[in-house]
Amino acid sequence: MNISIGDRIRALREFRDITQEQLAQRASVSVDTIRKLEQGVRESARINTLRGLARALDVQLERLVGQPTVTQQLTDDGGLIALRDAIQDPGSLPGVLGDDNLEEPPSPAEWTTQVQAATNNYWAGDYSNLAAILPGLLRDGQATARQYDTEQVWAQLALAYQLAASLSTQSGHPDWAYTAVEKQLTAAARASDPLLEGMGVSTLSWVLLRQGRWEQAQSVAERKADQLEPARRRATANQLAVYGNLLIAAATPAARSNDHDQAMELLALAESAAVQSGPVRAYGSAFSVTDVRTQRVNVALAGTSGRPDTALSASAKVDLSEISRPVHSASYRVDVAQARYQIGDSPGALELLLEVEADQPEWIRFQTLAAATVQEMLEAERRRNSTLRGLASRLGVDPAL
Repeated sequence: MNISIGDRIRALREFRDITQEQLAQRASVSVDTIRKLEQGVRESARINTLRGLARALDVQLERLVGQPTVTQQLTDDGGLIALRDAIQDPGSLPGVLGDDNLEEPPSPAEWTTQVQAATNNYWAGDYSNLAAILPGLLRDGQATARQYDTEQVWAQLALAYQLAASLSTQSGHPDWAYTAVEKQLTAAARASDPLLEGMGVSTLSWVLLRQGRWEQAQSVAERKADQLEPARRRATANQLAVYGNLLIAAATPAARSNDHDQAMELLALAESAAVQSGPVRAYGSAFSVTDVRTQRVNVALAGTSGRPDTALSASAKVDLSEISRPVHSASYRVDVAQARYQIGDSPGALELLLEVEADQPEWIRFQTLAAATVQEMLEAERRRNSTLRGLASRLGVDPAL
């Protein structure tokens, strides 16, 4: 049985015992939109409308749109449930007796190599393999930290939990991600590295954003950026990169709250830092002028009324070949596809989404923006487009299937 977004909206609205008119007022959308969604006249709405409805219904966006919460491949020794168990390990709680770890942990050098390999899996979009290895990686890291209590080991454990938070968020489990960030920040404190703590707050901001907690997402990132703002004449590349990533993290929720001017000011500061730092790869992430400019596209589309023309103008300043991480490249192109669709270029949007699917077939299935764009395109088509319907079926959004 296919359960539509309208079915979920109606069920959640009735559970909350509110009328369509009351929901429309809370979400700042038209009651006609809600009525058509619930009646099945419309199968979807623009992503910003869906975000508003999710907030008004007090649920996460993933719940409303039915985002997949499983990876594509089953594994014998890992997976998302095993990842949950590794993140939310009862034995790590105060007063709880954990199992004795009888296995010999890897050496710090061996484990550092494993963390780097897992990081590469994440940025390549290889979620199934990452889900298979990450639970064991976290357990090994905890054992390594017990045996080799050094700042370097704790730093690598922080990066491993950053991976766990990121994968949990991408796969529709932001509550697990929040726990992973708590452990990331604890490990960063043990590593005595303020910049590593800064990256932890950047990760936290993203998790809060995915939970729909926009004001908190912006606030924690801005406060940490203010704390870590370097003296520019003596700043190191890593200091500038962490500071810039925090500014980017704050810009997105600012735009979601319709404060585009504030968002653009934050990105201007981030780009200035990127000009000074040059391209940086550190703390499991990357930072460059190109990374900042891709976020200008994303920010232009955020809020109750996106600005697709502004987004496309910003995209003209992005050199795709300079985006170093495959998943980041895919995310940027999905944003551009949404902008193209909003200005009426459906063929261009479809072509770009198919290109992203070819490059990142697993990653794209977790992207609510891609699914929402395809759903909109389906509703607007004037004649049957088999290519579009094929993509819709693979993303699980074709109501006929």
